[in-house]
Amino acid sequence: MDRERTNLLPTPFSIAVILTFITFILALFLTEPTIKENHLIELLSSWEKGLWNPPLLVFALQMMLMLVIGHVVALSGPIDSLIKKITIYCTNTARSAAIITFFTVLIALFNWGIGLIFGAIFARKVGEHAIKNKINLNYPLIGAAGYSGLMVWHGGISGSAPIKIAEAGHFLEHKMGVISQSDTIFSSMNILASVLLLIILPMFMYMLGKKNDINNININLDISKKENITKRIKGVEKIDHSKALAYIFGGVILFFSFYKAFIIPDNISLNFITPNYINFVLLGIALVMHKNFYNFLAAVNSAIKGASGILIQFPLYFGIMGIMSYSGMVEMMSTFFVNISNETTFPIFTFLSAGIINIFVPSGGGQWAVQGPIIIEAANQLAANIPKSIMALSYGDQITNMLQPFWALPLLGITGLKASEILPYTIKLFLIGIIIFISVLLIF
Repeated sequence: MDRERTNLLPTPFSIAVILTFITFILALFLTEPTIKENHLIELLSSWEKGLWNPPLLVFALQMMLMLVIGHVVALSGPIDSLIKKITIYCTNTARSAAIITFFTVLIALFNWGIGLIFGAIFARKVGEHAIKNKINLNYPLIGAAGYSGLMVWHGGISGSAPIKIAEAGHFLEHKMGVISQSDTIFSSMNILASVLLLIILPMFMYMLGKKNDINNININLDISKKENITKRIKGVEKIDHSKALAYIFGGVILFFSFYKAFIIPDNISLNFITPNYINFVLLGIALVMHKNFYNFLAAVNSAIKGASGILIQFPLYFGIMGIMSYSGMVEMMSTFFVNISNETTFPIFTFLSAGIINIFVPSGGGQWAVQGPIIIEAANQLAANIPKSIMALSYGDQITNMLQPFWALPLLGITGLKASEILPYTIKLFLIGIIIFISVLLIF
């Protein structure tokens, strides 16, 4: 991220702290103490309860694992080979942008962590391919194509809110029950939205590439080959480098995942797709793809840095939720939504509000913790369709990732680009996404 942009936008951690202060001040002036205790102390107590809320901390760990293991899969040999095979078709900006967008969106619909890193690595490989073959390429546009998966992920199988509400014991179960992904991710509305995204976004990026084919910005990438240092493996080190052990361990995980999904009759409803199940499958895939524990752990060490934001920021969002929930602000905000909405317009207001909140809370899981209780309370009062409301939140959360550079940081590091370079193109993706998402919300 360039220095000028950094001066305009504080770090996501600073934003979370500022939001905490704002929420605290609003609660202090807009609400009354529920018991005969100092209101200031009561709000601090509510904040602490939210900060270390056990179910929400479990959720934070689940999301961290999803990002890390997804990143590990993206760093594996098979994914690298796949990217190399596709790269040969990237002969100009338009074709490259369309191909990268299609595959990045497709993979992000399955897993956001894999999609994020896959798109970044793919964009870099295309840049390296252009250098080697002296192809004129608009590299910032290619980088934007690699980031496109972050505008679809929450409507995919690994979307934070839809997978969490499909899990028994989630923190809002007492208000909405458990909702299967067949009513959210695999609903007719979301399937149509996903198909439209897979078709329209690559076509749009192709046309954008046609108009912006030649760019004067040089691609500054190191394409020198790294020497492979061979090391003699001896003694117990052979366990770490054993292909058989990795295949057996990973294979057992994948076998049981398949058994749980397709053999056990009770799971036909898709309720088995939970954060734990997705992480379980990803773990098995990562072990098999990396072929041994040594490579797997090396990839984990490389990927773990990307999860630091979740580790330190999620509890702050949970603290905000604690203040809002225990002080009565959730009820106040839900009443406001009820007063300005009806059953038809509520999903649209939810979509718009989620998009705004995501700019300040750049995390689907953190946003669900903060905004989820408000949406469910308002939906219950309006008798609105709760699964549709959840998807409206998901759409709003993901679309403004094209404006918020928090999740672009791994891509910027891998590609060597700056946020200001990809932003002109991600804004255009943002506008196309708004049209698609509002359309499906109105149609259904």
